[in-house]
Amino acid sequence: MIDIRKASTRYSSNHGWLQSNFSFSFAEFYDPDNMGFGPLRVFNDDFVQPERGFGLHPHREMEIVSVVLKGALVHQDSTGTREVIRPGEVQRMSAGTGIIHSEMNPSSSEEVNFLQLWFEPAEYGLTPSYEQIAYDQDKLKNQLLPVVSPEGGPNTARIHQDLTMYLSKLEAGQSIPFQQKNGRRIYVFVIEGQLQLNEEATLQKRDPARLTETPKLSLTAPADTFFMLIDLP
Repeated sequence: MIDIRKASTRYSSNHGWLQSNFSFSFAEFYDPDNMGFGPLRVFNDDFVQPERGFGLHPHREMEIVSVVLKGALVHQDSTGTREVIRPGEVQRMSAGTGIIHSEMNPSSSEEVNFLQLWFEPAEYGLTPSYEQIAYDQDKLKNQLLPVVSPEGGPNTARIHQDLTMYLSKLEAGQSIPFQQKNGRRIYVFVIEGQLQLNEEATLQKRDPARLTETPKLSLTAPADTFFMLIDLP
């Protein structure tokens, strides 16, 4: 089953310094029928104005992944970490028993656009931790590149959940397959371009899709396309 949620149906929040688009219930947006998809609990598409951001605030018992698409984001947290995240990099933060952090746009002129995803962990009571990886953007071309996984690796962040997050840049006319075990879920999000799923449905820019009972998937790009795919339990 392919369940498409058009980009225009996402809840949008505009605070001037921050424009957010929520794919699931978050903050002031509450929909009891849209609380998550498997362990995926939050998928926010955020635009933060120059020299603004999220001040220090706490989190507990969530695996938080941030992917910067444009600009830069400064992360600081109570573990003593301070890092700058840019396009081509992915941040994984395990809130565990409790962490305090901030995320700010350091630029004086350019907004930052980033995706922030929250996942429920496979186990609770973890020690808070932070990891940041850089992936080879050339390796996105016409293939699925894992950037987050349970095992982790030199260019793959390790997450405490049975999921793998892939990024890909498909050239127009190209197609790639994806296969997973029966009973699992797939979440697809088009960052730029268009993407056909099994020749049954077409996603446009910023459209997400939730797939169940679809262990075999064909992904085809009618136009040059940048997208994310998450293999979920």
